[in-house]
Amino acid sequence: MTIRRLVPTDAAPYRAMMLDAYEHHPDAFTSSPAERSTLPLTWWEARLDPAPGSPMVVLGAFEQDVLVGTVGLDFESRIKARHKALMIGMTVAPSWRGRGLGRDLVLAALAQARMRAGVVLVQLTVTETNRAARALYERCGFVEFGIEPMAVAVGAAYVAKSHMWCDLRPCTGPAVGA
Repeated sequence: MTIRRLVPTDAAPYRAMMLDAYEHHPDAFTSSPAERSTLPLTWWEARLDPAPGSPMVVLGAFEQDVLVGTVGLDFESRIKARHKALMIGMTVAPSWRGRGLGRDLVLAALAQARMRAGVVLVQLTVTETNRAARALYERCGFVEFGIEPMAVAVGAAYVAKSHMWCDLRPCTGPAVGA
C-alpha cells in the first residue's frame, strides 16, 4: 500500500472514486454526483495542482496502481484564517474498509498539514450519525466542537454534521508520569 499526493494525471481515477462516493454515500458529502459529474476533467486536474503552495492537496492510497482511497486538505487563503485547513473528500473503496486504511489516510493528511508553514489546525465535518467515521477521527486526535443541524439536504430529509478539529501544535504540557 502506498499513500502519495495525487497529481493531474490521477484526475480520472480520482474523479471516478469521488463520484462513486457521492452516489453511494449522499449523506456523507455536501457535493452531489449530479453537480460534480458535469464538471470537465480539467476541473478535477486543477484540484490536483502539484505546486508546493497550491490551495488544495489530495492524497491517494494505492494498491499496486489502483486508487483505493482518498483524502484532501483545502488550505485557507485568507490572511486571518491561514492557520487552518479543512479535511475533505475522505473515502475508502468498500473492499478496503476495515483494514486501517482510513486511519492511515487521516494521519497522512495531518502530516501533510503540519508541513504547510503556519497551519496549526485541521477541521472537518462528519455526518452526526456516522459513528464509525467519528470514532476514526477521534482516534486520530480530532475533537468535536459543535453540531450543525440540517447541514445537508439529502432528498427530502436533512442530516446534521458534527464539526471537529485537530490541534497540530506540539503538546507543551507535562510529560506523562511527571
